[in-house]
Amino acid sequence: MKNMKAGLFALAGLLGSVVTGGAQEPVKIGMITTLSGPAGYLGQDVRDGFELAVKMNDGKLGNVPVEILVEDDGLKPGNGRQIADRFLNNEDVKLFTGIIFSNVAGATVPDIVDEGAIFVSPNAGPSEFAGAGCHPNYFVLSWLTDTMQGSAGKNASDLGYKRAFVLAPNYQAGKDAITGFKRYFDGEIVGEIYTRLDQTDFAAEMAQIREVAPDVVFQFQPGGLGIAFLRQYQQSGLLGSIPMVVSEPSMDHAILKAVGDAAEGLNVSGAWNTDLDNPTNAAFVAQFEETYGRTPTMYAAQGYDTALAFASALGKVEGDISDLDAFRSALRETDFETTRGAFEFGANQHPVQDWYAMRVEKNDAGELVLKTRKKLMSAHGDPFAQDCSF
Repeated sequence: MKNMKAGLFALAGLLGSVVTGGAQEPVKIGMITTLSGPAGYLGQDVRDGFELAVKMNDGKLGNVPVEILVEDDGLKPGNGRQIADRFLNNEDVKLFTGIIFSNVAGATVPDIVDEGAIFVSPNAGPSEFAGAGCHPNYFVLSWLTDTMQGSAGKNASDLGYKRAFVLAPNYQAGKDAITGFKRYFDGEIVGEIYTRLDQTDFAAEMAQIREVAPDVVFQFQPGGLGIAFLRQYQQSGLLGSIPMVVSEPSMDHAILKAVGDAAEGLNVSGAWNTDLDNPTNAAFVAQFEETYGRTPTMYAAQGYDTALAFASALGKVEGDISDLDAFRSALRETDFETTRGAFEFGANQHPVQDWYAMRVEKNDAGELVLKTRKKLMSAHGDPFAQDCSF
């Protein structure tokens, strides 16, 4: 508890250490995110994590007053574009965040950055914006989808699996997911399926997995899709015969709570967990649980980290975002401590960070938890940074 309190005080110092020079008008931050439907909790946690950092500093980031404008894109690219247009032209928003899904990002981010505004992604990390399509106004605080799912491929190889069956939704992030898994998996892909993004019945896919009988299944089904897939995997009898390896979007703490025993023994990989031992994370987890009465997911942590990034940059420019070049330079410096620990931006303004292997296990109280087992990769960037030039 002492460490958590120390972390809270240290974080408060980070968020509020810079004097704003008398700036009074709140800086507007436009948050376009998914708040409804089966994946609605992803955006809710990004929002809640971001707003937690603001609440902890009395409505400020970097000692600069901020106003958070939150809108639900409903997981529809057209909605995302309409919201962005309204924020840009009616609200004069220059700073954006919030997008969860890559298909929404693909339709929305170009309009934002081409208008001279800055977008900082708390989740979506499509490969199309990481290499030759990178942009100086586009930052990613979470991960590249390719690399997140690649960590599962590395984990599967380390666990000794040789024959993998892979599944993901048929959209940009799903395609990146399977590409990333295959990039880091040393074995053979014996089955590859792309499902509908709104699919909740996986009976046909279960039959194909049973017929192929792979060593391991890798699936990327985020949010409510992941809950449905895991429940059906258990009901089909596959859970006890064919192991599964996933990345954290397919087994976050909300999914774990929803599926219960169906998740026990599942091997998971990601860049963040509740048990990562650093002061910022300890403070965040404790305060999130106290404020919202639930365990934070990776999405909440990413929302919180994104707020810390804004806090650092806003503090350096004393809330003056009229010079976006200066704000952009301040944001690139990444001299803040994330819930993941060490963090910096690569040449394409995507994360260079550590990756971990985890497993769903029971703790001493008999509760299922996601336990970090080992570090998979250290200070790891992505394969597209070399193709980015501003």
